[in-house]
Amino acid sequence: MDVGMLEKMDSWRWMLHPRGGMRVPAVMIGSRELVRSLDDTASKQIANVACLPGIVGAAYAMPDAHMGYGFPIGGVAAFDPQEGGVVSAGGVGYDIACGVRTLTTGIHKDDIRPVLERLADRLYSAIPAGVGKTGDLALKGRDMDAMLEGGAVWAVKQGYGEKADLEHIEDGGRASGADPSLVSDQAKKRQLAETGTLGSGNHYLEVQVVESVHDSKAAAVYGLVEGEVVVSIHCGSRGLGHQVASDYLTRMLHKAPKYGIKLPDPELACAPIESGLGREYLAAMRAGINCALANRQVLTHLVREVFAEFFPNNWLWLLYDVSHNTCKEETHLVDGKPRRVFVHRKGATRAWGPNHPELPAWLRGVGQPMPVGGSMGTASYVLAGTDLSLERSLGSSCHGAGRSLSRSQALKRWKGRDVLESLARDGIIVRCHGYKGVSEEAPGAYKDIDAVVESSVGAGIAATVARMRPLACVKG
Repeated sequence: MDVGMLEKMDSWRWMLHPRGGMRVPAVMIGSRELVRSLDDTASKQIANVACLPGIVGAAYAMPDAHMGYGFPIGGVAAFDPQEGGVVSAGGVGYDIACGVRTLTTGIHKDDIRPVLERLADRLYSAIPAGVGKTGDLALKGRDMDAMLEGGAVWAVKQGYGEKADLEHIEDGGRASGADPSLVSDQAKKRQLAETGTLGSGNHYLEVQVVESVHDSKAAAVYGLVEGEVVVSIHCGSRGLGHQVASDYLTRMLHKAPKYGIKLPDPELACAPIESGLGREYLAAMRAGINCALANRQVLTHLVREVFAEFFPNNWLWLLYDVSHNTCKEETHLVDGKPRRVFVHRKGATRAWGPNHPELPAWLRGVGQPMPVGGSMGTASYVLAGTDLSLERSLGSSCHGAGRSLSRSQALKRWKGRDVLESLARDGIIVRCHGYKGVSEEAPGAYKDIDAVVESSVGAGIAATVARMRPLACVKG
């Protein structure tokens, strides 16, 4: 992106003033180098988001932003229903509530090394991963609807985990207001046996070691200890979420003229929040959120079972689970006044600080944890939300490294076998179902995770708690 088009707010924030059909500014968060590297399509997409009806404040691009469908991935925007604000299925994304949860193990890296190969093999065999892979849990009819209404709360009631897990999941493990009847039969059919599966693409299950602790107070609350092992799970709502997005994007595009909405891009198809279609999408999307939360909860149960085979005296505690493809109704200060708005976060995580009234008591002193994924060969982080993020980014921060090359570009540049050999030389074990996915997810296809985190921290929208590096990774 041409940085000369932007006003420099400070070293980490850059503003594109309204032009053309933009109703509000667009704010790019990141170092000069990261903002300059933002591809032209993504920068045009965030400007287009600023054109949508009822948007308030600004449209934001996080440091890991890159091209997406309609909204850029890493895009954040809030809409006021009292001003004709809209909800956009493309602003949530196809993988509804894709997110990351991190588990602490209490196991030192030296104790896991002797069994790491066998542990990776068992995780690979126990965790269904890959395109079209199914698990042992088949849901239909009332059972499917109960999962879509209950999320992780439903999963715990079915024996997948324990009640204490729910205090460590965003919104207590369940999105209220879900309506399974507004999820199509085709979407439910696609989810029939996918609950408790990892999927493909950039989804992964990774065994990591805490390499360094940067905030001892927050780390103590989160249960992070330098030298100890954690497990991170990155996945979402699988086929159901994708179908919900497809179904409603089609309907929104068809209905846009009826609502008098002129779209700068058809991929930004949307509907007024207060319209029948807008309310229906929100209820179906919330069912998609619950699908993702239930999915990660079942996967957590499977991971715990595998670890118990090797370390029977160690329980895996859930640090936190946060989604990064959502639209949530929240209270934010707009023009100095509190207003209820609908915040789209696509490839961005909520980043509430220590004093946020909606945080559970155990997080009030340190802020909300944010597990932030890297790639197979790079670092991952646990960040903490800040009070300043409410003012600067609608209480949002980065969700990962963010792609710098498309999957097709990565396929042309790297061979999967070579990537695996390179990772093995670095002591990283990878278990996968094919070389193609490894090529697409080569570490070089992603931005520098350290630079992304540095920009988030520099902008004041996150604080670094701990840095992890991978030991073993299970990919689809």
